[in-house]
Amino acid sequence: MNSTDTTLGTAGGGTDRRRWFALAIVMTAAFMDLVDVTIVNIAIPSIQREAGASFSQIQWITAGYALAFAAGLITGGRLGDIHGRKRIFLVGIGGFTVASALCGLAVNPEMLVASRFLQGGMAALMVPQVLSIVHATFPAHERGKVFGLFGAVVGLGAVSGPLLGALLTEWNLFGWEWRSIFLINLPVGVAGLILGSRFITESKAPRALKLDLVGVALVTLGLLMLIYPLTRGRELGWPVWGYVSMAGSLVVLAALVAYERRKTARDGSPLVELSLFRVKSFAAGIAVQTVFGVALGVFFLVWTLYMQIGLGWSPLKAGLTGVPFSIAVSVAAGMSVQKLVPRFGRKVLQAGALVMAAGVLLYIWESGHYGLDIAPWQMALPLVVMGVGMGLIVAPLTDAILSEVPREHAGSASGLINTVQQMGNALGLGLVSVVFFGSISDHLRPEQIGPAFADAFQNALGWVAAVMGTIFLLMFALPKRPAQHVEGGQEPVGEKEPALV
Repeated sequence: MNSTDTTLGTAGGGTDRRRWFALAIVMTAAFMDLVDVTIVNIAIPSIQREAGASFSQIQWITAGYALAFAAGLITGGRLGDIHGRKRIFLVGIGGFTVASALCGLAVNPEMLVASRFLQGGMAALMVPQVLSIVHATFPAHERGKVFGLFGAVVGLGAVSGPLLGALLTEWNLFGWEWRSIFLINLPVGVAGLILGSRFITESKAPRALKLDLVGVALVTLGLLMLIYPLTRGRELGWPVWGYVSMAGSLVVLAALVAYERRKTARDGSPLVELSLFRVKSFAAGIAVQTVFGVALGVFFLVWTLYMQIGLGWSPLKAGLTGVPFSIAVSVAAGMSVQKLVPRFGRKVLQAGALVMAAGVLLYIWESGHYGLDIAPWQMALPLVVMGVGMGLIVAPLTDAILSEVPREHAGSASGLINTVQQMGNALGLGLVSVVFFGSISDHLRPEQIGPAFADAFQNALGWVAAVMGTIFLLMFALPKRPAQHVEGGQEPVGEKEPALV
């Protein structure tokens, strides 16, 4: 490897321990980001009640983070390639901590929305470095194990966020109410900043790159033009300019592709490395990741609204209800990479899509069958089925997308992976206005709220099931069997933990 692509060390003894310490630190940062998304979901009704936020502002508190995250992720990955992944990671985690403090100190919903945008932007600097550092540090035969750990972190973040959010909201520490869900990031962020500066060794791309400012502007503008009208459309009565903006976003994104081609030919340092899409595993995985993000964006928001507003459950009751789902995700994610994908390949991911769709359909049936008297234990079965399905997808999909990517493009690839996931998530959150709130009347009497939210929940889950069916079909574009590749050729046969490519 080029000497400028410094790793955390591959020798034995102390150097190995150093890179595993660094892995723990960057995984903690990824965990903090995951928790911050899920912890907000469970506190949404509290924010609406205590801060006086409207449903539109609630959507922006969630979608604003995802939008800023998506718009900045490619840039964040490229900045890590140029200026050093450790340096940008530390800037990101420091900024994320400051933004969390501003969220916790927000004096009105508008300040909270603005702070969430800032928080998403800082996460866009921090998160791409996680996968970049892993990809540049660990050889291919170890990445399966590392991505298995990453899948477990995803599951742990999913289970910890709702529980932590529920407990902090219920306990009302120091009279902070919902604010403590943001302020809890401060000690974690400070610790990550201190330990990261000590244990993470710097790494950069092996050749000098330039930041593509025109590319940054085009990708940000394109995403804003697409997602903003979706999020505000229902509130504003679906004005004509919204449709014009969404159509125009496709023109802007097409201009981005044309410009990036010229940029590649001119100086070889585009923001989006279009050559990555010639790698079949990368292109197919990106498509799956985008659509999967839409499904998750819809489900998690409407699920929270259904339990806490429709059924009238407390945050703690709603948070505990999600525990079986999160545990199932964590367990299945670890098993899929370590045991199942090396043996069965693409079939594992396709089985995950079908299993998750089956869980969603079962949830729809139970919601209709039990009505407003449904109990948390009755939700356990569909949530476990959904969690197993999601776990079979999340960890091996990341490995599939990155496994053939050259290390010099690790930052770009990581940024694209997270960008399309967050773009899908933001699209899903925007579509909540259509598939959920679109089924609810603007003027409901108190006795009508529960039935209306239950019906809207079932309608939204019908869309989620349809999306999972689409994902199943898209997965046919993934290679059938796992294999191992590194820069310059295939690794020796017999190496353990093969990655799906």
